[in-house]
Amino acid sequence: MPNPLLVELGIELPIIQAPMAGTSTVRLAAAVSNAGGLGSLGLGNCDVAQAREQIQALRQATSKPFNINFFCHQTAATDPLREQAWLQLLQPYFAEFSAQAPSQLDAGTPSFIDNPAMLAMLLEERPAVVSFHFGLPNAASIQTLKSAGIKLLGCATNLSEAKAIEAAGLHGIIAQGYEAGGHRGVFDPTQDVKLGLFSLLQLLKKECRLPLIAAGGIMHGQAIAQVLNMGASAAQLGTAFILCPESAANAAYREQLKSARTYQTDVTAVISGRPARGLVNRFHTELAAQQALLPSYPVAYSAGKALYAAASQQGCYDFAPFWAGQSAPLARELPAAELVALLAREWRQDSIYSF
Repeated sequence: MPNPLLVELGIELPIIQAPMAGTSTVRLAAAVSNAGGLGSLGLGNCDVAQAREQIQALRQATSKPFNINFFCHQTAATDPLREQAWLQLLQPYFAEFSAQAPSQLDAGTPSFIDNPAMLAMLLEERPAVVSFHFGLPNAASIQTLKSAGIKLLGCATNLSEAKAIEAAGLHGIIAQGYEAGGHRGVFDPTQDVKLGLFSLLQLLKKECRLPLIAAGGIMHGQAIAQVLNMGASAAQLGTAFILCPESAANAAYREQLKSARTYQTDVTAVISGRPARGLVNRFHTELAAQQALLPSYPVAYSAGKALYAAASQQGCYDFAPFWAGQSAPLARELPAAELVALLAREWRQDSIYSF
């Protein structure tokens, strides 16, 4: 049975490696694409020159299609009083490591929706696939990218977001369940209904016409077969690829992802200013009650990163943003190409489809 989404994306397998900004690499994305899946790079934390360099390097590493992902969050107004209050709250934690909290917070990389230079770069480089997290660009940007022959995917955590993606004319919907590791793709965090993938996929299959890509808690080929049997056209896996040698995960991240700590993940906004699932740490347990003081994303993230840096220099990872999904204990430490091949074998053994 043919799979129209795979044909449209130009890939052989219904396996998409999640973008994972900061953890995905050119080597990882190339290995997945070369193995027949869709490799991805998360470039939401890059400026235009860095993004162009990454895309060009990936094109040198593979002749196959790949996905480039950007953040489309609404730009928040600065709030100096709130930001200083947050830094004061964090100062005792910095002091544990003989460090000072930053004097002010960094505004971070601009959202794609506020970055016309990034759009212009994409029109020049023309990656096969571009995907969006936290929202969507404006209609003119979407049409311009489509006219350039770029396939577009958007992340939805609920039906209204999926309907917005469909109305905007994108080519597919990434259905992200609450199980997923990393940042929730929710457009408005105050409206997060926290649907698990099983419920979300059924709702979107009933109400939407676009192809669906299931994301959240998928680690083995058997789970790929299950979501395809439920109507998804492909599966997106993130945590499953973190232990691959090609990822940028550091030694501490890898060690913890192979430990019993993986049995405790949770979603918190305290690390970055937006809800994200990771291994439970002191941000989750000691600072969750202070969310009323939390600055907006990505401003808050600069504080989280600074505290992580100060702690890790002392060998402490109690504040690390080690993103991971609920199925993290199932992660396997294999080269990416071997993992894709294994996932494909497992999927085919359990699938009612073959393509």
